[in-house]
Amino acid sequence: MKLYKISLAILLGIATLTACEDKLDLTNPNQQTTGSFGYTADDLEECVVAAYNHIRMEGTYARVGYTIDVCRGDEAWNSSQIWYQAFDDFNEAITDEIGQWSWRDWYYTINVCNFILSRTGDDDAQLSEQMRHIKGQALFIRGLAYFNLAAYYQNPALITDYNSYSTLNGLYASNIPEDGAYQYDLVFDQVEKDFQQAIGLLPSRDAGGEWAKGRATCGAAAGYYARALMMRHKYSEALTVLQDIINKKYGNYQLMANYGDNFREGAQYENNAESLFEIQFLDYGTQGTDDEWTPVNTSKNATQGSAIESNFGPGDCGGWADISASPWLYQLFKAERTVNGKLDPRLYWTIGTYEDDWEGFEYGNMCYTQQMGPTDYIVTNNNNGGLPIAKFTNLRTGLYDKVVTGLHDGINLRMMRYSDVLLRAAECENEVNGPTQRAIDWINEVRSRAQLAGLKLADFNSKDKLFEQIANVERPKEFGCEYGRGLDLIRWGFFYSEDRLLQLKEHGTFRRTTDKTTVKDPVYYENPFIDEQMKSSFDSYQQGHEFLPIYQGTLNDNPNLKGNSANEGTDNAEYFRAKGWTVHPVVNL
Repeated sequence: MKLYKISLAILLGIATLTACEDKLDLTNPNQQTTGSFGYTADDLEECVVAAYNHIRMEGTYARVGYTIDVCRGDEAWNSSQIWYQAFDDFNEAITDEIGQWSWRDWYYTINVCNFILSRTGDDDAQLSEQMRHIKGQALFIRGLAYFNLAAYYQNPALITDYNSYSTLNGLYASNIPEDGAYQYDLVFDQVEKDFQQAIGLLPSRDAGGEWAKGRATCGAAAGYYARALMMRHKYSEALTVLQDIINKKYGNYQLMANYGDNFREGAQYENNAESLFEIQFLDYGTQGTDDEWTPVNTSKNATQGSAIESNFGPGDCGGWADISASPWLYQLFKAERTVNGKLDPRLYWTIGTYEDDWEGFEYGNMCYTQQMGPTDYIVTNNNNGGLPIAKFTNLRTGLYDKVVTGLHDGINLRMMRYSDVLLRAAECENEVNGPTQRAIDWINEVRSRAQLAGLKLADFNSKDKLFEQIANVERPKEFGCEYGRGLDLIRWGFFYSEDRLLQLKEHGTFRRTTDKTTVKDPVYYENPFIDEQMKSSFDSYQQGHEFLPIYQGTLNDNPNLKGNSANEGTDNAEYFRAKGWTVHPVVNL
């Protein structure tokens, strides 16, 4: 024992002398750098969580990044006539910083994904199952980011190599392609590649656990891959992918029996069998206290909700009263009854009006906790009227009596539902093979849930007529006031055809009025200079402004960027037609 103590003392002395000669090198776990972090699967799992967190920021899907596209559609209008006005009127100024928020937040997201991908390597076969799943999620979220950037800004800079950031050329990436290529195509080439690769790396929702509770799956990647293909009219390729989803190659999806289950919060409703992908928000009563608007505005006490309800909610109920449903959409619902002679139940969950049919249906004629009567007219904005949007709000659920504005809406945003797969498959089938019974059957599967009579192939003697039914009846009633309509109008080329643009003006017509009794009345396109109450969002459409301009401050900061068609006021019809794409003519149904 004595010898042991002496030996120990000598060793300690030597260690002390050595320590005096060498610097002590310790890593502070609270100050991690890219040089020390990200080399283990556990580290990269944290990065994946960060990437998911970034897609629920204000510029991505928590507010502006979602509602801008709702405004761009013909199913909704800007009832505040202040916020979102320029987006709704298609004349967003290049100096308006709000238009840059989506650009900013999606590039934050891309940065996280690029870091993950820099650590996962190029050989997928050498990856463990956990690392395959990590890489697949990063590819999906990056594909989602560039899908949104291209759909909003037309020619965003394409940055995929994290290591290139060490030079100014990488940091200030260019959106000016070489050899006469078109940046929009280059970005969508990458989007398709990311989604396609993610399909092979991710499990299906059938794996259970977190794969059935909100993580990106092969089914989500396949659904978005089909969407990306359709943005460039690759209908045959998209049809194959959509058929695979329908045939359960990427997991078991089905329509919920109750349409309303897609627009409620709670574990029994969210991430259900109809959902391919949705944005996760904490339910009412489980949230923190701090609004986390941007990726740099972080807080451990973040509410982790969205502000969609704040934008949609009527002023009398505490909402910001920014966006209303169009009278055209309301009248579209009213034009067709179910097989039982009732209103389409999707109207109940889309627009918050009183209807006799709603007595005894679901929560009844509910506006938050207020029971409406036949003479009650709840308008969105007290100054400009408007039909209140019920989707992704608790207007119909009676959960609380008033909107708590800010990032407090706990209803998950269902970004892709199985009904979208069915209607897209019908559209692609119609584009490839003309009107067919198979296309009709897919449409009827969606109509059946709403208890509407099935369509008959004999009633559709042309591809154009079935397209009209899909584009301007089936899709608006199924997805009214949801994200995506603005993107559809661009890919269909409706801005490049006089008859389609006139149709958009008709659909987008609304009446600014404090007379609550007129908010349900049908309105038709009229010259706004004749009737000052009447207006159409599409009256002020400026050439090239189907896309958002790239913010001038961003162009000033990065000399390698150039503006897009909205910056320059150029017409995109030539690009559209040069691809061989055609705009379906308007058909009276």
